[in-house]
Amino acid sequence: MNINSTLFLQAVVFAILVWFTMKFVWPPITKALDERAQKISDGLAAADKAKSELTSANKRVEEELAKSRTETASRLADADRRAQTIIEEAKARATEEGNKIVAAARAEADQQTVKAREALREQVAALAVKGAEQILRKEVNAGVHADLLNRLQTEL
Repeated sequence: MNINSTLFLQAVVFAILVWFTMKFVWPPITKALDERAQKISDGLAAADKAKSELTSANKRVEEELAKSRTETASRLADADRRAQTIIEEAKARATEEGNKIVAAARAEADQQTVKAREALREQVAALAVKGAEQILRKEVNAGVHADLLNRLQTEL
């Protein structure tokens, strides 16, 4: 065989191989590569979308946390004000009750003082009457002395 014919025959076989590869082998490979590129592109798009959703969700969470903190601080302040009001009202009521108790105790002490004075007057009057009786036993005019003792009793 001649080198020219061999070279020509190899060129024809190579051309058939190229045509066969271009017609039957290359399209499925290209299709698979395109599908893979599309999947990668879709995955990257989904990742970007998920990232943006995560960012917006984080913003919403931070807003809700800030709102919750503000609301909690407001409720605590309201509770503190209410507690102070209740404490002040309780102090005022306790002061009023204390004043009433002190006034009642003073009134009762005054009444007991008056009763003690009256009892003391009666005892002094009784002693005066006993003394007068002894004096009257010695003297004859009992009516004058009784009148005198009654005036003395009223004065005491």
